[in-house]
Amino acid sequence: MTLPIDPSQIDSDDIGEQQTTLEMGHEEAIEHVREVFTDAGFGVPVEFSPSEMLNEKVDAGRDPYYVLGACNPEVADRALDATDNTLGALMPCNVVVWEEEPGVQRVYHVSIMRIARLAGMAPDDDVMADIVADTGEMVDEAFESL
Repeated sequence: MTLPIDPSQIDSDDIGEQQTTLEMGHEEAIEHVREVFTDAGFGVPVEFSPSEMLNEKVDAGRDPYYVLGACNPEVADRALDATDNTLGALMPCNVVVWEEEPGVQRVYHVSIMRIARLAGMAPDDDVMADIVADTGEMVDEAFESL
């Protein structure tokens, strides 16, 4: 399979990558990230711990790792309309919290809106540009508050 884009040519801005570290316990960080993203206009309808599942099912020995599926219903509705419903395959927008070491948590996010455009799942037009800008502002606000 040939990729339609050259991954080596993509930088973190192209995919809306944001990350930071928090100096606190893992559970405290999850609560903090959930609160901050909620305050920035996101709901968190989906949450799960891949590390718990993998440690239980395949004895992976993974350190704490948690996914918060954040979503702003208004923006999600606009994105589904703009992509003839295909963007739903990437929803919700995930924010990941993993423990780098005890007391230090990494918070990581990439923009599904930007990735959808790069992958050809979303149009490269003004409507999608507005959606990307709106979600980008909300994520920026959240990361500034972390």
